[in-house]
Amino acid sequence: MIAAPSGARADCIADVQSSVDSRQIAIDKVGIKDIRHPVRVKDRSQGEQHTIALFNMYVELPHNFKGTHMSRFVEILNRYETEISVESFQDMLVEMARRLEADAGHIEMTFPYFVTKTAPVSGVRSLMDYEVSFRGAIRDGHSVTTISVVVPVTSLCPCSKEISERGAHNQRSHVTLAVRTNQFVWVEDLIDLVEKKASCELYGLLKRPDEKFVTERAYDNPRFVEDMVREVASALNADPRVDAYTVESENFESIHNHSAYALIKKDKTAT
Repeated sequence: MIAAPSGARADCIADVQSSVDSRQIAIDKVGIKDIRHPVRVKDRSQGEQHTIALFNMYVELPHNFKGTHMSRFVEILNRYETEISVESFQDMLVEMARRLEADAGHIEMTFPYFVTKTAPVSGVRSLMDYEVSFRGAIRDGHSVTTISVVVPVTSLCPCSKEISERGAHNQRSHVTLAVRTNQFVWVEDLIDLVEKKASCELYGLLKRPDEKFVTERAYDNPRFVEDMVREVASALNADPRVDAYTVESENFESIHNHSAYALIKKDKTAT
């Protein structure tokens, strides 16, 4: 906050941002980017977990205004120190548009989310981290929010298994799932859905019997990158909670210096 000059009243300080701009050019997005803020998010097993989110907050600026009030974005963010859910995230969108007097606005929130996993044989417990994002847009009072999660998994090449006498090459893959839902869905539900469709899921910690198990499980469940996205899409098509989705898979190839990639996008509400 900038203090008023000695002898000047605060209400006399010029509001330059609200002054008229004569260039007649609207700005699609203006705001703050890459601001870190502590948040609490719902956790299926623990009730909630504390994490640090990276926020981007933007509004549309009409052609006749010189600038927006950047401090108001931070003020709004500081008002939402309580548990973040899809509902409260949408409330934040609405308040941002109202406070900034904007017809349209966007908020993006990305944070690490931790899940306690149990190794399949030894039972040893460890944490796995996933990148989760909430992305919201509002225009003329109508808001849309999507939840996105990046799920690292193992994929084993069906072709390599078929043609090789000894083993098959596999790789770590990132499956990115973004959904728009009509009711509450746990982040863990999305993670579980993806991991069940992979050659094998990942764990933070494995003992030797666990390593044997996951190696053999991947060998018994080969997946092309095309298989990965089709399997996940099939499950989402059958889930009535999901209105729209985008599923992407990037396989970081172990025998090539490039990735394999596939994407499926669908709006189940479209007629």
